[in-house]
Amino acid sequence: MLRILTVPALLSSAWWILCGTAAAAQVTAQKTEQGVAIAIDGVLFTEYLIQSGAKPVLWPLIGPTGKHMTRAYPMQPGKVAGERQDHVHHRSLWLTHGDVNGVDFWGENRGHGTIVHREFTKVEGGNDVATVVARNDWQSPDGERLCEDVRELRFGGDMDRRWIDFDCTIRATDRPVTFGDTKEGTFGIRVAGSMEVDAGHGKIVNSGGETDKQAWGKPASWVDYHGPVDGQHVGIAVLNHPTSFRFPTCWHVRTYGLFAANPFGLHEFLNRSSTEGAHTLQPGTSIVLRYRVVLHKGDEKTGRIAEEFAAYAQTRPGED
Repeated sequence: MLRILTVPALLSSAWWILCGTAAAAQVTAQKTEQGVAIAIDGVLFTEYLIQSGAKPVLWPLIGPTGKHMTRAYPMQPGKVAGERQDHVHHRSLWLTHGDVNGVDFWGENRGHGTIVHREFTKVEGGNDVATVVARNDWQSPDGERLCEDVRELRFGGDMDRRWIDFDCTIRATDRPVTFGDTKEGTFGIRVAGSMEVDAGHGKIVNSGGETDKQAWGKPASWVDYHGPVDGQHVGIAVLNHPTSFRFPTCWHVRTYGLFAANPFGLHEFLNRSSTEGAHTLQPGTSIVLRYRVVLHKGDEKTGRIAEEFAAYAQTRPGED
């Protein structure tokens, strides 16, 4: 299994230590009936739910100000007044794809696929970082396994931000599997409704300086989505590691609150006539998708997202 060899908490916190921000925290991982709850210094950060709808998700995502930074719907419909109740498959934070051997794992319409939790192989907390490793099967509507994944998640944070490293190795098992060229994918977040650009106060900005609608479909090493939550300005950044499949990824990021990294949808993103974004894995072969999620105060400058990416890019994967 692939993972980051260097101590992730130290690497991810290098910039913050230089700036005088205390990074040490006790991060716990506690199994629950639904999955695994992650807490920082005794306060809930997020929970890995083994099934919500048709897939595992992380919900809620609670930022450094104590506010919920992803949408409550559909996990708790009606909890947040005025929140949009659209796209039932946009469940806080997730990883799926809209065309896997022709099966839709992204949406939840009739005939969709399901990512089925098989087991946790590691659940461990400690100083600075907690780690969760899970194995999953991607099943067609008739129960056929199309592929499998191993996802390793590491969690940490300090008084100014929270972070999640999400590494997912997707492997073909018994037969070839093709990830189709579609915009409907892949590593997704649905931000809190008040953070939306369409709500009037949110903003999208990527590593190339493109903003809002101009950021849609563009390749970038990172994207930040920031806006107000309960009167406090906060942001969520997703960073794409240079060793991740097809770095820099393209981004299916929308002004209504969807925020997704998608390395497969080149036809629509880059306005190409072919479907060259599709990728086929032969049995026994795999790809690795690597992302860091940073929940921070303020905008991308206050959150020092460019510096965070520079530190993240220096981490190196290796054999466990």
